[in-house]
Amino acid sequence: MKLDILAFGAHPDDVELGCSGTIIKEISLGKKVGIIDLTRGELGTRGSVEIRNQEAAAAARILGVSVRENLDMRDGFFVNDEAHQLQIIAMLRKYRPEIVLCNAIDDRHIDHGKGSKLVSDACFLSGLMKIETEHNGQKQEAWRPKLVYHYIQWKNITPDFVVDITGYNDKRVASILAYTSQFYNPNSNEPETLIASKNFLESLNYRAQDLGRLIGTNYGEGFTVERYLAVNSLSDLM
Repeated sequence: MKLDILAFGAHPDDVELGCSGTIIKEISLGKKVGIIDLTRGELGTRGSVEIRNQEAAAAARILGVSVRENLDMRDGFFVNDEAHQLQIIAMLRKYRPEIVLCNAIDDRHIDHGKGSKLVSDACFLSGLMKIETEHNGQKQEAWRPKLVYHYIQWKNITPDFVVDITGYNDKRVASILAYTSQFYNPNSNEPETLIASKNFLESLNYRAQDLGRLIGTNYGEGFTVERYLAVNSLSDLM
C-alpha cells in the first residue's frame, strides 16, 4: 500500500496530540495516511500496554487512517543507531510516503526529540540504494520522502507554518480523548500526571485556537521544517 503521508510518534498518542487535525483534514481531501508508533508507551504512569493498544486502535478508527503499526522499540531507551534506523527505513520503503510527519525537534519528554531525529535521519538514509532492507522476504527499493515536517508538542516552539484545521477540531479532540487512561478524569484513581491535569485537557483547544488566531482562522496546527518551503508564486501563500 502506498501512502501519501506517514506520521511517526515516539508513543501512542503523540501523533494525535501533535497533528491529528491535519491528518483528518488530509484524509477528507482524499489522501491516504498511516501512523507508525515507535514504542508501546510502556513506561507511562497511567494505564497499561494492553489499554494503550486498545486506545491507539480506537483513535486510528476515529482518524480514519489506512494503517497503524507499532515498532516495539523500548520506551525511554531507544536510540538513534543503525538497528533502529533500519526499522524506520523498512517502514518508509514499505509505504513510500511523499510526506513524513514526526515528533517535535525538542520537547520535555526525551523520547520526542530522539524520535524526531531518528525518523529524520532514516528518511535520508532510506533514499540510499546501497542500504539493503527486506519486507516479507522481498528486497525493498530505495525511497526518500519528499518532505519531512515536525509537529509541535509540549513546548511552545514557533512554527514555520500553520495548517488551518477549522471544521476538524472536534474530531481531533475525540481522537485524543480515545486515550481515556492518559488524560483528565476527575473519577480516576490513577496517579496525577502533567498531561492528566485539567489544565492540559483545556490546552488542547486553546493552543489550536491561538494558532488559528494567528492565521485568521478558528483552529490551527503548527509545524517546523527542515528546509525552506518552495512556492510557485506569491499567490500560493495565504
